[in-house]
Formats: sequence, C-alpha cells, structure tokens
Amino acid sequence: MLIRFREHESQDRGDMMFLLRPIYKFYEWKLEKNVKRGKIPEHIGIIMDGNRRLAKYLGLAPWDGHRMGAEKLKEVLRWCYDLGIKTVTAYAFSMENFMRPKKEIEKLFDLFEEYFSDIAEDAEIHQKKVRIKAIGRVYLFPERVKKAIEKAEKATKHYKNFKLNLALAYGGRQEVIDAVKKIAKKVKEGEICPEEINEKIFSENLYTSDCKDPDLIIRTSGEERISGFLLWQSAYAEFYFCETYWPRFRKIDLLRAIRTYQQRERRFGR
Repeated sequence: MLIRFREHESQDRGDMMFLLRPIYKFYEWKLEKNVKRGKIPEHIGIIMDGNRRLAKYLGLAPWDGHRMGAEKLKEVLRWCYDLGIKTVTAYAFSMENFMRPKKEIEKLFDLFEEYFSDIAEDAEIHQKKVRIKAIGRVYLFPERVKKAIEKAEKATKHYKNFKLNLALAYGGRQEVIDAVKKIAKKVKEGEICPEEINEKIFSENLYTSDCKDPDLIIRTSGEERISGFLLWQSAYAEFYFCETYWPRFRKIDLLRAIRTYQQRERRFGR
C-alpha cells in the first residue's frame, strides 16, 4: 500500500507541475518584460556554488554535479546575451579547490579541457562574437587544459560584442599580489614612478584589466560570502544571494537578481 501511495503521490506532483507550468512561464515573461524596462547591468559576476551538494542530494558523484553546472553556465549565458549583459565573469575553480580529492580534481581538469575545446568551436559563441578569457593562475593547470584554454582564447580574441571571463585557479588575494608584482616590475624597469601609482594603474594590472568593474555579483546555494571573488573590482558592486544550487538556477532567479539590482540606489559612496 505504501508503494502504491507513493506512486500516486508522485503522479499528483507531476500533474500539479504540468498545470503550473503555463503560470510559471507567464510570470517569467512578465518579469523579463519589466526588467528590460530598467537599467541592465553591463557586467555581472557569478559564484557558481552548489554543484557538489546537488550531486550528493541526487546520489551522484561530485563530478556529475560539476558537469551539470557547466551545462547550466551555457544556458545562463544565453539569457545574458538576450538581456544585453555585455560581460559575465564566472567563478569556476578557486586556488583552494586544488586541495579537493585527487580524483575530483582530475575529473574537473577533464571537464575544463572538454569545455574550452567545445567552446572554441561553438557556433553560438562565434555568432554572438563572445570573447573567452581565463583569469587566474592558469599556469598551474596540466598542459592539456592550458592548450584547450589557449585554443578558445585564440579563436575568440578579436570578438567585442560580449565577454566571458572564467575564473580558474583564481583567488582575489592572489590577483592583488600578482598585480603588485607587475607594477613593481614596471617601477624597477623605469616604466612608471611610485608616485604615479593610483587606482587606475592598479586596475590596469588586474586580470580583468580590459573590463569595467562588475555591477552585480550573484552567488547561488544560500551561502552569503564572496570567497575572495573579485575583491578589488567588487568594491561598489551590488550583491544578490539566492538559495538554489547552481545547476538548478532558473531564468527567474537571474531576472529577480537584476530586478533587485535595479531597485537599489547606487551612490558609490557619495
């Protein structure tokens, strides 16, 4: 009897979702229409959190969660293109992630190699003219991953319509240290004087030197911290935290984040 009850319960839930789908789509359409009337952020940062927790919940291996997350990023990018968001910076692999189990790291390396190889030949990427760039200490990755990254960057380097930055082997503190080293080298070689160093020069030596600072940063999975993501660049960004795990991030979640951004008054300290 218990099994039969669960079968009916599952069927009822499926029927309910079928009935609610048109309402959901109408709400999404109306929300998008309202959002498009407001100011769209030019640059959003995304901390893609919750891949492993969703995989665990579903009884899958951690790398299955990461693969679902990679597919979700492709979908979210389409939403961003349609909304006119020019730059997306996605946090894919932190410096701390190198401390994860060896098998998981190797599976991530496989995924990065596959992702960048595919994106280099992706028809939509070329049609939309999206420039791909990996930011972080990418030299720490295996040669096969570095070659795939180089292939994608080379294939898209002249595009200017949209930008996708993938933060890999990334840490905000490490980025600041690397910028300081670059500036110190320029001072040593006589390119600039110490007195000339200002915020503009510092920004020009960050990984994101060719991008404006992010307007909005989104983190999924319910965690409310930035984990070192774009520490310098996010000084005046708006933050939006949502409960859903990254692979289950919906268009409605993105639209709500942008709506919240539009409702805030950005005074930049003034």
